Amino acid sequence: MAGVPAPPFLARLEELRQRLAELERNGPEGRAELVQVRMELEEEAKRVTATLTPWQQCLLARHADRPHTLDYVRGLFTDWVELHGDRAFSDDPAIVAGFASFDGEAVAIVGHQKGRDTRDRLYRNFGQPRPDGYRKALRVMKLAEKFRRPVISFVDTPGAYPGLDAEERGQAEAIARNLREMAALTTPIVVCVTGEGGSGGALAIGVGDRILMLEHAVYSVISPEGCAAILWKDQSEVQRAASALRLTARDLLKLGVIDEIVPEPLGGAHMDPALAIRSVGSALRRALGELRRWRRTELPARRYAKFRAMGQFVER
Repeated sequence: MAGVPAPPFLARLEELRQRLAELERNGPEGRAELVQVRMELEEEAKRVTATLTPWQQCLLARHADRPHTLDYVRGLFTDWVELHGDRAFSDDPAIVAGFASFDGEAVAIVGHQKGRDTRDRLYRNFGQPRPDGYRKALRVMKLAEKFRRPVISFVDTPGAYPGLDAEERGQAEAIARNLREMAALTTPIVVCVTGEGGSGGALAIGVGDRILMLEHAVYSVISPEGCAAILWKDQSEVQRAASALRLTARDLLKLGVIDEIVPEPLGGAHMDPALAIRSVGSALRRALGELRRWRRTELPARRYAKFRAMGQFVER
């Protein structure tokens, strides 16, 4: 797991995964053991995913080997041209943005990028954008509107960066501006939550006409750790917080926050990244196909109504 220790409930699964990778590298030697390990891996993956708690779902969503935005770009798109800079301060590597082709159609892509090894994670600031990243994303989305290109957004962040330099440069304003501008864009927007969807840092590129979410991703107004710290002043309450937040894909589909759950390979997207990427590609095709039937002038009103309907309840 790229040097990151596995949580206890995934320890056996990680051992089997690493052993299988070793056996596959060895070629024909040890083929009988390879078949045995593959069967054990499948059984362990079934056992783990059948009993996941919301907190365990969070830990799985944070797995270091899950595909990130650039993995989806390489696996699904062609003619990728990345754009850099917000034309105001700097280029934020925590968000990637640019244009590419998807099934022959020109699209704009924005997404969080966490990084793999320690050096890359530091460079990407662990996927926590500063205001410059959100302004860069908005610049690309406005270009997409101008040239009538759909926007595809990949969400995977623990949240916006809370550092002093980010606050000094207007973090809250940048997020708020993105929410307002995305709500009004006259171009289709498809959002896919691929890992963590953390608070306003996720929502700042998450206002869309279709919201997709991977099966083991999480999406919440705050992290369980933050919730536990605020409500109970006790980090041991993270499991209670995760359950209360209703942050799993299944919960959010019932609540109408997302539109579709994208199935993951058995055990999680990290078990077979190529298959996970193909599943996301199929979901994107369906979503874009539906949105092509809408008039561009209708999109902002439909999007507004969609988000206004969230959180409605009836008192009995």
